[in-house]
Amino acid sequence: MKTRLRALYCDHLSIMRGKYLPHSKIGDDSTRFCRSTFGVHYDRDLLDAPGAMMKQGLPDMELKWQHDDIRDSWHASTQIVLGDLYDDAGEKLSLCPRGTLKRAVAAWEEKGLHPKVGIELEAFALQADDNGRLVPYDAPGGVVYGTGPAADPLRFNDRIWAMADEMGFSLDMITAEFDSPQFEYTLTFDNAVKAVDDIVLFRLMAREIALEYGIVLTFMPKPVAEAGGSGMHINLSFTDEAGGNALSSGPRGGPDHMNDLARGCLAGLIHHHKGLAGLIAPTANSYMRLQPGSLSGYWQNWGGDHRNVTTRISSEGGAKARLEHRMADAASNPYTSVAAVLHAARLGVEHNHVLPPIETGDGFDRTDAKHGTAINLAGAIDDLERDTALTEAVGSELCANHIYMKRKEVRKTRDLEGDALRDFYVHFI
Repeated sequence: MKTRLRALYCDHLSIMRGKYLPHSKIGDDSTRFCRSTFGVHYDRDLLDAPGAMMKQGLPDMELKWQHDDIRDSWHASTQIVLGDLYDDAGEKLSLCPRGTLKRAVAAWEEKGLHPKVGIELEAFALQADDNGRLVPYDAPGGVVYGTGPAADPLRFNDRIWAMADEMGFSLDMITAEFDSPQFEYTLTFDNAVKAVDDIVLFRLMAREIALEYGIVLTFMPKPVAEAGGSGMHINLSFTDEAGGNALSSGPRGGPDHMNDLARGCLAGLIHHHKGLAGLIAPTANSYMRLQPGSLSGYWQNWGGDHRNVTTRISSEGGAKARLEHRMADAASNPYTSVAAVLHAARLGVEHNHVLPPIETGDGFDRTDAKHGTAINLAGAIDDLERDTALTEAVGSELCANHIYMKRKEVRKTRDLEGDALRDFYVHFI
């Protein structure tokens, strides 16, 4: 029997915050939190960030949910729910990332198009050594596309898969990634809000199950300096009013078969490339991953079936036609990141931005692209602030809060390196 409800939201730092409520409250549809959590940093520093009202009495905000959104969780006695945040006057809270995504979806729906999203998450598994220091999980047989006990001796991923099935998550894949002990988790396409709801709950579930095995499963962009990075690839398409895939121009996909919608979306993602980084690669650690030649989304470019470009257009057409944006990492809030990508794509369509030529270089030794992201978080936040079209689309107050918090983060992490920088983030992301 379920005896309690776990009510959750994903905050500005992509940290899951919530409350356990008694079974008698499951029939309710809201609970209150302190709004000023939007001014709390990773190190618990309390900051007077825009919209957080830290110095205006730390007032309440309200988390509201739909009863039909309550679902069973991976804990036997607990049900779980995600909701939207409202201010103390009952208005939608502009800082709410989930509400931000809903606004991005609504902007596309005004065009008669319904965004569909599929997200790929990458993560590293760490464990404590005899001195309590976090080191890579001992998986000596791990190889790219590795499966079975050689890649995961403790088999904690088997438990994650089984629990995902129980919870109704539609898994597309779990596999070992290039750098052992790195894993990729992919959920299938769904309507944008449901897809992101599922990914934030799946990410939380995976971390909590792994912890039962003594594993810290971190979605940090670069937790192991000598290994590769971890991304959060955002695949997107649009369903039209007839139920077809609006990105498709026929049974064949790829650059030679793009329609005007695909071209416009690509042009918008290229145009807002530098500004996007400040939102979707939002930590100092992100820029250890975002480097040329690292398959990470650094370059301001696009291509076909090419893993060294930032936006990749699938070679599959018809119902499977899609774009894959490869810059984001899971240190970002997934609601905000998907909203930002959807808005950038929409702005490209609406403003008729020019699509530059396709990338012809290999991305390692040669690239046509002349510009990439900023080289660090400070530069990326400056780029975001300059991109007023993007910040206004995503939400001015949310972006102002983000910019303020991230400039504080630049100062907090300036003198950190190695394990000290990793440990600033690792238990939260």
